[in-house]
Amino acid sequence: MTLDLNWVRDQFPAFAEAPLQGQAFFENAGGSYTCQPVIDRLMRFYHQRKVQPYAPYAASTLGGEEMDEAQRRLALMMGVETDEVSFGPSTTQNTYVLANAVRRWLGEGEAIIVTNQDHEANSGPWRRLAEEGIEVREWQLNSETGSLEIEALEALLDEKVRLVVFPHCSNVVGEINDVPAITEVCHSTGAFVCVDGVSYAPHGIPDVGALGPDVYLFSAYKTYGPHQGIMAIRRAFGMLLPNQGHHFNSEMLYKRFTPAGPDHAQVAACAGMADYAEALTEHHGGPAGARDGARFAHDLMRAHEIETMQPLLDYLSDKNSARLVGGRDASKRAPTIAVELAGNAEEAASKLAPHGVMAGGGDFYAQRPLSAMGIDPDKGVLRLSFVHYTSPSEVEQLMKALDQTL
Repeated sequence: MTLDLNWVRDQFPAFAEAPLQGQAFFENAGGSYTCQPVIDRLMRFYHQRKVQPYAPYAASTLGGEEMDEAQRRLALMMGVETDEVSFGPSTTQNTYVLANAVRRWLGEGEAIIVTNQDHEANSGPWRRLAEEGIEVREWQLNSETGSLEIEALEALLDEKVRLVVFPHCSNVVGEINDVPAITEVCHSTGAFVCVDGVSYAPHGIPDVGALGPDVYLFSAYKTYGPHQGIMAIRRAFGMLLPNQGHHFNSEMLYKRFTPAGPDHAQVAACAGMADYAEALTEHHGGPAGARDGARFAHDLMRAHEIETMQPLLDYLSDKNSARLVGGRDASKRAPTIAVELAGNAEEAASKLAPHGVMAGGGDFYAQRPLSAMGIDPDKGVLRLSFVHYTSPSEVEQLMKALDQTL
């Protein structure tokens, strides 16, 4: 099955906007374009439902139903129960709240494991638990390849470790970590698993139920939606942790980790992400059913990304003026591609702009993995990130611009 790229791009209003014509967008890892169904739902909520939800009058009842719809449909896509999905203002905020709950849950002498492959927003809240006397162990990446190797994790695991936190893929390395295999190893020793999916979910909403972690977090604004953090937390783990919400919500799993009230309109608009995935699947003749349909959409997106990414990886691998961070096999990584250059990466990104290439340079809150791989965070990396709506012609435009600027 081949992705109908013209149909896909028609679902994103940005591609029809005059200021963006001729502009190839390669900073999707910082935030994707928003699909039309999300925009439609957000506008409808602000126009027709902008009242306190769940009251008995029509505007309020409909607003609450739309919020519930978003939670229910995303849960079905991810293969988890409805109340195992909660929303927050961002994944960073969700992680802080979760880490605070874990801080109160862990006992004396117990430990957690983090990695140095992570974005700081995922790693930092967990590392701060060391200030509370909790042992924090670091699963270190391979400094040559950037990979997280399971053998190195196994050397850190023992009966003291209660939680292992790692990314589905790094926002600079890009390699897709084997979540099921890692989770199985952790669970075999009695440790729970928390996965940061921010850099992976834009490439297809994952089947969290099949992957197996106890927590999976990602950001809707990087996944064609509004600025919300989405967290799937399985009941067996979530109900062990101390309640972080209002005392009267302590028995409601999806409210235990939302100390502030939700953004009603943005939560409701998240249903548009499900609308888009469902329409994508239907347009391409995929299966009915939210979970099977989401898997189909995921695989369709990934197949297009892999085909589109491989020429760029080959190009960068053969370019003497650039060091590709991570592997060159497109099937094993997400299209989040970091490149070390001789000079400052932010300056390199600015040189691409006149060529109609929108890209970013810097450390991308990934100072730890960059330093571990011998890259100066102050110099940073040029990051070229895309998703399934990126066309082969845009990749060609990027490569031509790189030839003229590097």
